[in-house]
Amino acid sequence: MKFIFVDKENSTQIRKVEELASRIWREHYSKILENNQIEYMLKRFQSFDAIQEQIARKNYQYYLLNQDNVDIGFTGIIEEPEKKSLFLSKIYIDQEYRGRGHASETFAFLEDMCRNKNYNKIWLTVNRYNENSIRAYEKKGFLKVRTQVTDIGEGYIMDDYVMEKELALTQNG
Repeated sequence: MKFIFVDKENSTQIRKVEELASRIWREHYSKILENNQIEYMLKRFQSFDAIQEQIARKNYQYYLLNQDNVDIGFTGIIEEPEKKSLFLSKIYIDQEYRGRGHASETFAFLEDMCRNKNYNKIWLTVNRYNENSIRAYEKKGFLKVRTQVTDIGEGYIMDDYVMEKELALTQNG
């Protein structure tokens, strides 16, 4: 699998992330969120404009997950060098490609990135009712450290666990 960095100037890549998010979110989150909230969150967080702004202003890095020239998912991260950590904002894999080790490859890619930069932690937020994802994160060594409720506007909230994975530093760290 290849990890293709999404350039803020490449509208084709950004549209691909938007398309994948639209398909994956509707399939995955329909089990735990109302359709209106999914549509609101897609527009606010995963629309073309939102992705472009995140990359430009909030220092997000997006990577398309590509297997045999097919984009099968994406991940979005924010590096936090002052905290020696990486925030895993998004990891989404198309339903057809789940269960094939792609999430493990993505975590290995992110952990290598952290080790190369001497970051000692990856952290994320996950919906408290997203049981499959929580189990997957726990299998990868993430621990629940607290709950977090965030008002995202228009009467919607995100009711999340904050999960962390401590990483062993390299000899340089």
